[in-house]
Amino acid sequence: MKKINRRQFIALTGAATGGVFLLNHLWERGESSQVSLQAPINLPRLHKSTNGLLELDLEASYRPVKLGQKQAYLLTYNGQVPAPRLEVQAGDTIRIRFKNNLFESTNLHYHGLHIPVTGNADNVFVSIQPKETFNYEFTIPQNHPAGTFWYHPHRHGLVAEQLFGGLAGLFVVRGDLDEIPEIKAANEEFLVLQDFALDGEGNMISEAHMSIMAGREGDLLAVNGKFNPTFSISKNGLLRWRIVNASPSRFYRLSLEKHPFYLIATDGGGLAEVIELNELLLTPGERVEVLIKADKEPGKYRLLNLPYDRGGMGMMGGRGMMGGRGMMSGRGMMGVNNDAPTILATVNYDAPVKPVSLPRKLLSVPALPKHKQVRHFTLNHGMVPGQGMVFLINGKPYEPNSIDTQVKLNTVEDWEIVNTGVMDHPFHIHGNQFQVVSRDGKPEPYRAWKDTVLVQQGETVRIRIPFRDFAGKTVYHCHILDHEDLGMMGNLEIQK
Repeated sequence: MKKINRRQFIALTGAATGGVFLLNHLWERGESSQVSLQAPINLPRLHKSTNGLLELDLEASYRPVKLGQKQAYLLTYNGQVPAPRLEVQAGDTIRIRFKNNLFESTNLHYHGLHIPVTGNADNVFVSIQPKETFNYEFTIPQNHPAGTFWYHPHRHGLVAEQLFGGLAGLFVVRGDLDEIPEIKAANEEFLVLQDFALDGEGNMISEAHMSIMAGREGDLLAVNGKFNPTFSISKNGLLRWRIVNASPSRFYRLSLEKHPFYLIATDGGGLAEVIELNELLLTPGERVEVLIKADKEPGKYRLLNLPYDRGGMGMMGGRGMMGGRGMMSGRGMMGVNNDAPTILATVNYDAPVKPVSLPRKLLSVPALPKHKQVRHFTLNHGMVPGQGMVFLINGKPYEPNSIDTQVKLNTVEDWEIVNTGVMDHPFHIHGNQFQVVSRDGKPEPYRAWKDTVLVQQGETVRIRIPFRDFAGKTVYHCHILDHEDLGMMGNLEIQK
């Protein structure tokens, strides 16, 4: 009997039926090394450090979970979607005993944390095989900023698939921003934004080629694993939202009915002052922290995801494999119409609350010293012999064994990123936060620490990066994770 590998199995089932994705329990019958669907488990959803140490067991596995009231079969950390929230303070040590009970290799990336990029820390070149255990251990630097960070897989070639399956969790560093009196008094909530594509029985649906080229999106939009959850504002009249876009491709353009957002922090931590915004655009991987004032008539107000056109390739404008228009021309992976706003959550306050004041001052965000070098990066896509359509940085797809960029530790550089393609690309750098200097030559309106920046079609974005503390090899890439898996990534070596 002819044997097929997992990739061939998925391709055959997907091409024949539109397919069920990750049918481990069926695949196991023909391949004993695969891992079957496991039973639900009930483990803590929050892990906090005590006496300077956070220690836990973390398991990646395929399990039944509830998405709202819907039964789903997803990839999970400790049986949960989203994964358990981890909370630490600067100076704490983290020890994670990680067990891979998936059917394929995986690892962990601590997105946004400034920790070593080698060894057993934020090392994306680690490959943890099925049934293997790996011990992660690192210490958060004493001067690490407070902020909203997150963890997810980063095994190249499998990143989008595994994140789309549900593998994502918050990693919170507590600190000075949390102690500002107005912020401390606010009702704090965490919002993990994820999208999913499920069939009628709750199984994940196989990817289609066109959706991968655009970046896969699902028709089910969840907040903390729920559909349209309600958040209440307490009598003090102030709500603090800490939001992460944990989707592999979807952009979230957020608007709260009749309420502005008061931005207090971005990817890398607090701002210098509060910024009032009517909308928030969150690309994959980005985080924000905002305050919301209950200063309108008591009632229910909807958090909306508004339409956003992130571009598209000509071949995606026709009918897709799932019967809808190509995703980038206005419909999602399953033919869902993205031309109308989607309700993500509801904010409720039943009675008038006392007027509250916002903090006048937040944290210091110092300007970086002048750069010593300017580097140029061009983002695009193209055909490569033997590989087909791939995504490129400076005309090349990712080569695992190459060193694409070498920098010196304790230097500051400017990177100019030009998008000459037909789709928006969020650009992410591992290990070090940066500041956006300008877009198309126009200065950024406020200073902030970032690790992911949107570079729109035809746009040139200049960022300034300090390479601090940790030498070693890491990566930079597009955070539409199908684009990263298809080549839009480079290796970065930070030399002592």
